[in-house]
Amino acid sequence: MVDIFGFQIKVDPSWLLIAALIVWTLSSGYFPQALPGLGQGDYLALAVISMLALFAGLILHELAHSLVARHFGLGVGGITLFVFGGVAELDEEPESPHSEFWIAIAGPVMSLAIAAVAWLAHRALEGAQVSAPLQAVLEYIALINLVLALFNLIPAFPLDGGRILRAMLWRMRGDLIGATRNAAVISSLFAYALIGFGFVSLFSGATVGGIWQVLIGLFLLSAARGTYQQLLVKASLSGKSVRGLMTEQVHAASPDDTLAFVVDTIMLRHAVSFVPVVEGDHLLGYVDTALLQGIDRDHWDDTHVADIYMGANDTSTVEPGLSAEALMKRIAETGRRKFLVAERGRFLGVITLADLLAYLAVLQEVGAGRGAGGSARSVPPGS
Repeated sequence: MVDIFGFQIKVDPSWLLIAALIVWTLSSGYFPQALPGLGQGDYLALAVISMLALFAGLILHELAHSLVARHFGLGVGGITLFVFGGVAELDEEPESPHSEFWIAIAGPVMSLAIAAVAWLAHRALEGAQVSAPLQAVLEYIALINLVLALFNLIPAFPLDGGRILRAMLWRMRGDLIGATRNAAVISSLFAYALIGFGFVSLFSGATVGGIWQVLIGLFLLSAARGTYQQLLVKASLSGKSVRGLMTEQVHAASPDDTLAFVVDTIMLRHAVSFVPVVEGDHLLGYVDTALLQGIDRDHWDDTHVADIYMGANDTSTVEPGLSAEALMKRIAETGRRKFLVAERGRFLGVITLADLLAYLAVLQEVGAGRGAGGSARSVPPGS
């Protein structure tokens, strides 16, 4: 992990697969054709240099996104390179179509700039008859960055072109949810087309190219749907807090209860696997089925809740004023699905991922999600 301009640069292990594939392709095909007569070691060295140049180009592409996002006041969690390229991890969605457009376009502009500089350097050295291998590397850098820029301008999520398209639709209609929905539909059509071309390539004998087209198409299809669903969830939960979504009528255990009592009287009777432990209205902690599995059943009658319960802490407890969006983020980051709700030590209820999903399901059925989301993030056309 490297820090550049305050952004954490991370490399997913899947990128190593692409790096190895690029080196193999360049050393066995591209450079032997461009520079016949060199040794295999020379081709390998040129391939490694070119792969590192592509690596640097991807980082600069994502840094351009990140710096512009920072200019518009958005937080960036970091930059990650993975099997399909790179991604700048924005902590939040842009607040206007204007900022969305400039954040999205910054990456392709950077890639085009790199391609232009590399091409000009290549032409200058070509005229001066300097080192053919260096010229070949510069030519590759120019070509690959041009391809990177043009590919990213395809109007499909999560590519920059998909976000540019969304910014344009958002500006015209003033509705972020509707713009995202329409952009996701267009993205899905591109993805299906790419998958179709991939299968045609497979049947035509271009196995490797066909497989990559299918994989990229599936990735774009999943990302397009995921982007819309995430935004819909965020808009639906906007303005909601834990207090409004939690379950208040909860069956709780006391420290003196035996495990057998908790299992028979609370868990089995009410079909719950997570039981708060309280003393009066003071929250102590919880017991769940995972804790019970560590105790032999023969000892449930003489083992008390006080002997095994997990104490309430910042990991398992949330305050009623916490926003539903923040809770969803905590669930995603920690993997924890059930939380105690308390205020100044006083037990108020329980909230779970199931509570949030049930609310979203009902909201979607009655059709309120889109309207609430659209109005919450709409802007006047032409702003």
